[in-house]
Amino acid sequence: MPKAVRRTFVLATTPVALVALLGAAAPASTGSSGAGDPYFPLAGNGGYHVGHYDLTLRYDPGSGHLDGRAVLTARATQRLSSFDLDFKGLTVTGLTVDHAKAAFRRSGQELVVTPKRALRKGERFTVTVAYKGKPRPVSDPDDSLDGWIPTDDGAFVAGEPQGAMTWFPANNHPTDKSSYDFTITVPKGRTAVANGVLLSERTAHAKTTFRWRQSEPMAAYLATATVGKFKVQQFTTRDGIRVYNAVDPREAAAAAPVLKKLPSVLEWESKLFGPYPFRAAGSIVDHAPNVGYALETQSRPVYDRAPDLSTLVHENAHQWFGDSVSLTSWKDIWLNEGFATYTEWLYAEQHGGDSAQKTFNGLYAKPASDGLWEFPPGDPGSGANIFGTPVYDRGAMTLHVLRTTVGDAAFFRILRAWAAEHRDGHGTTAQFERLAERVSGKKLDSLFRTWLYTQGKPNRP
Repeated sequence: MPKAVRRTFVLATTPVALVALLGAAAPASTGSSGAGDPYFPLAGNGGYHVGHYDLTLRYDPGSGHLDGRAVLTARATQRLSSFDLDFKGLTVTGLTVDHAKAAFRRSGQELVVTPKRALRKGERFTVTVAYKGKPRPVSDPDDSLDGWIPTDDGAFVAGEPQGAMTWFPANNHPTDKSSYDFTITVPKGRTAVANGVLLSERTAHAKTTFRWRQSEPMAAYLATATVGKFKVQQFTTRDGIRVYNAVDPREAAAAAPVLKKLPSVLEWESKLFGPYPFRAAGSIVDHAPNVGYALETQSRPVYDRAPDLSTLVHENAHQWFGDSVSLTSWKDIWLNEGFATYTEWLYAEQHGGDSAQKTFNGLYAKPASDGLWEFPPGDPGSGANIFGTPVYDRGAMTLHVLRTTVGDAAFFRILRAWAAEHRDGHGTTAQFERLAERVSGKKLDSLFRTWLYTQGKPNRP
């Protein structure tokens, strides 16, 4: 895979003696323009970690105009003379590093920042970016829209895999997780819904400001700031989880019976996978017919229409698998989608529907020419395939083969251990394989090689 070259700058004409006299300062370097992901080489950035984002947004749905201010609290992981932020489309009106004006330039989706002085390795620093404009989504390799997607009454904001950069400057790769504060001002009568817990809602001068806080670490693509005319329901579950549901009135009748099951779904998933990983939960049910998907935005999935029960189960399973335990590379996305899909199978099996074995059998009956076998789920080959059927269904089939191989007791111990040991962090397929072998006491390399990495339809297990 192509890796960004780390460049260093030194004064080649400086005599050695003079360098010694000046204290032999280490040469500064630029942070790489990507995190090294093979499918999205410009996603994320090198040289620093963002600990916290403080985002202040003002959005006018009528004009589609957004004013933003992002304050990033970060730590340098190397000496930095400059670094990149992922940020596309909007106009930067001001930028400071530690309250001092910094130079910046745009280069495609990169905002290249040069502070007045080089940052030391390990140094904590603050970047403040002011910006404005009309945010627009990006097109993903599979031609779907991603990011800030305008709707007839606001915006549907869903950032997987690239879209966070359409509405705030970010280190936009799942390997960089941060806490968030959101302050979002919209016209009175509109609701702005973000991640985590609602701290306050205040209306003045025909504007309403919503303050949200996501305390647990979150990847940038899982952030949302969806705006619309919503009916709001708030309550606390018996487990102490604060639920906030925002539903477009046009979807309310269809959504109500499904959303009513959210507390029981979370309780059931908690019994399978371990404690729910966040303080808040809920749903954002928008009316966005041009979007075509739902997304597991952290603590509060966003749906483009009223979800059915299996979709609700799927997106909330992601709170464990994808949100709390995040990817280290987009090629490992089966760890998100295969797990959430298999959760749908388990829910049906335990609630009067088809057994997981029957679902597996129905899929396995598909001919070798079917799209299910088009590419292996453990390495889809490109960003255009990460949301393809093999990732979801063959990924789930992999888990079912694992379950039938190691037995139910060991299988569910594996899932709980995966969620617990990587909570608020990251995981890789190789780590999951090692965990499965450790917990089960079985050698499983052939199973994973066959079901995750072998081209074409595997032989029947």
